[in-house]
Amino acid sequence: MSDQPSDLDRFDTAILRVLATEGRISATELARRIGLSKSPTQARMKRLEEAGVITGYRAGLDPIRMGLAHVAFVEVKLSDTREAALQAFNKAVLAVPEVEQCHMIASRFDYLLKVRTGDIQDYRRVLAEQISALPHVASTSTYVAMEAVKEVYGSAFRP
Repeated sequence: MSDQPSDLDRFDTAILRVLATEGRISATELARRIGLSKSPTQARMKRLEEAGVITGYRAGLDPIRMGLAHVAFVEVKLSDTREAALQAFNKAVLAVPEVEQCHMIASRFDYLLKVRTGDIQDYRRVLAEQISALPHVASTSTYVAMEAVKEVYGSAFRP
């Protein structure tokens, strides 16, 4: 199986659709839902795992119930955008646990971060002590989320 989504047939797509929302479903129940027997379903799951389409099985966690209700999006502008500087930033941002997402952006700024903390005071500390101290950070702009209208945890798969 190649890395191209076009190689996914209707059974593969059905498996992924179910697993994206119900990662703990039994192979027997999954097979029943997609209309295959258990052995071919398990073989397909194994193939999808080996191909890197399925990257793991995780628990869905509610960040608000974990005391992490504050979400801020941070634009980061770097002072240097040569490859070595980008790599240094990329490596360093991975070590900041409050940064849930980090995307390099083609815009007037270089990166967009999604930062989750308990409250605004925690966020200010993370911004001052960790984000602003990342390699080559020249400036930041913060946008505080007031409400999450839609938030998907763990999977962008929507066939």
